[in-house]
Amino acid sequence: MSRKSPSPHVSGSTNSSVELLLAEQVPSLGLPGDLVRVKPGFARNYLIPQGLATVATEENRQAVEKHRARLLELQAAAAKELQGFADQLSSHSVTIEANANEEGQLYGSVNQVDISRSLVEAGYEITAEQVILTGVLKELGMYTVGVRLNEHIETEIKVWVVPSAEDLAEGEE
Repeated sequence: MSRKSPSPHVSGSTNSSVELLLAEQVPSLGLPGDLVRVKPGFARNYLIPQGLATVATEENRQAVEKHRARLLELQAAAAKELQGFADQLSSHSVTIEANANEEGQLYGSVNQVDISRSLVEAGYEITAEQVILTGVLKELGMYTVGVRLNEHIETEIKVWVVPSAEDLAEGEE
């Protein structure tokens, strides 16, 4: 009794490897459009059914190239939009009121969460993880703080740490 394989026949296969064309990025294997050699079981059971790869025919190579070009266009458009947002953000400054002593030392500190909260209140959706500080801010003054929007785009904003209105009122008495 012969057993038939339910998987599609992968042309160009040998007992040891199969040549496929990646349709999507596969970690530790390659990027879309890359020609890779993998074990037949990996191709048959994972890559092809998940739509991550296809048999390496000329027609499929052209389709994957077209797909890769479209992805690059989309990435470039997203990067351009994000750079515009970075430029807009860099012209914004944040003012944070904090309790401080007469020498300007803060009783607490200003950290990424405080800066992020101020940016969100101003209409910029920036998380605390995107704010880059080398340490917490412990004195009154003006600071330049980095904001990382993605792995390739960073910008800087001005952060003003000023005495709270209560401290100013007490100082005038």
